[in-house]
Amino acid sequence: MYQYKYIPVDTGGGFLSGSREHRERIDKYAAEGWRYVGFFPVSFTGHGGISMVDLIFEREV
Repeated sequence: MYQYKYIPVDTGGGFLSGSREHRERIDKYAAEGWRYVGFFPVSFTGHGGISMVDLIFEREV
């Protein structure tokens, strides 16, 4: 069985717009025993750009 964690990341309207925030979060949770498995867009701009994603992590329980 797996436990999942969803971490919201604001992309600023374009996918992560040059930010390294996603890398820092992936590294942080990996150090805590979580495995990054993907992302899911959860909010969009009026022009169809992704404004927020959930980074998805899992670990075995």
